[in-house]
Amino acid sequence: MSINIRIGDRIRELRKVKGLSQEALANLAEVDRTYMTKVETGKKNVTVKILEKIIIALETDFGAFFNDNNFKK
Repeated sequence: MSINIRIGDRIRELRKVKGLSQEALANLAEVDRTYMTKVETGKKNVTVKILEKIIIALETDFGAFFNDNNFKK
């Protein structure tokens, strides 16, 4: 599984836990909803700067975001 898909899956998981739609998360992170869709489906390489905005919008941090079984081998 590619890193893009793993990141997208993690964003989707945390977004759903927060009860947010893709559009709501996109608005909070100040990115376009279609961009968010592409990130969640692994079709877009997300920059660290945009990932930081998404992580902040999800009210978490990089450590908690990547502390998930999807990122452990």
